[in-house]
Amino acid sequence: MVKYLITTLVVLLTTGHVNSQNKDSKETDPLKEVVYKEVDGNKLKLSFYYPNKFNKRKQYPTMIFFFGGGWTGGSTAQFKDQAIYFASRGMITVLADYRVKSRHQTTPFESVKDAKSAIRYLRNHAKEFGIHPNKIIASGGSAGGHIAAASSLVSGLNETGEDVSVSTKANALVLFNPVVDMSPDGFANDKVGDRYLEISPMQNITKGAPPTIIFLGTKDKIIPVSIVEKFKSKMEAVGSRCDLRLYEGQPHGFFNKGRQEADKCYIATVFEADLFLQSLGYIKGEETITKSKK
Repeated sequence: MVKYLITTLVVLLTTGHVNSQNKDSKETDPLKEVVYKEVDGNKLKLSFYYPNKFNKRKQYPTMIFFFGGGWTGGSTAQFKDQAIYFASRGMITVLADYRVKSRHQTTPFESVKDAKSAIRYLRNHAKEFGIHPNKIIASGGSAGGHIAAASSLVSGLNETGEDVSVSTKANALVLFNPVVDMSPDGFANDKVGDRYLEISPMQNITKGAPPTIIFLGTKDKIIPVSIVEKFKSKMEAVGSRCDLRLYEGQPHGFFNKGRQEADKCYIATVFEADLFLQSLGYIKGEETITKSKK
């Protein structure tokens, strides 16, 4: 039985803290945390970051991030830095928790259902949170990139009892080494078997797929460049934009912060994502992150 809790659970900080990225200061916390879904006794949360000088009378482009971890583990903290940055650029940003095998004994199918529920929640409560319902960007890395893409491309896998008239299709996708093919020729087919047609983004590309940018390392041993190039070709064949940014010599997860080379890639990918969102008219003004070589 799925329940939706509309009430905001926690209001932690004032909006002035969103832009704080000083590593010597107290760690930046989300401004709001809400339970977007309760299923099988599990409460799944969204953590919101708001732009400075937030005006509740306006509607803001909103970017939701799904962490990676092979549908088995992972943490919403993975995309915290990206969320803080894009909030500083005038967007609402959201870190989404979802069910994974290690904590909930679930499969990728439940993970996709949760991603769809999260996006549907944002649209259902757009007025309450200041969200522009037609400017929602889904983002994620690896398995998180998969469920971000699947929530927009896959027509099924909706949670029982939800209003399917509320679309889960994002208006744009920003994907970091995403799993886009779960067929026998792709990755993790052992997790979905013959049901891959229900859940694999590659096999569900249709006319109207949202504009997309993908970041991938050329030495990724999980997601081959050839697979993503095929995805890009299929997207363009139906008339949808699909930008591919390749990073020479980089492995899977190359965009995660934590070491010198990875920090450079974090900056480079955020810079390119910023330009992509500018090109769609979702953010304005010069990017504020320093460009780094790929």
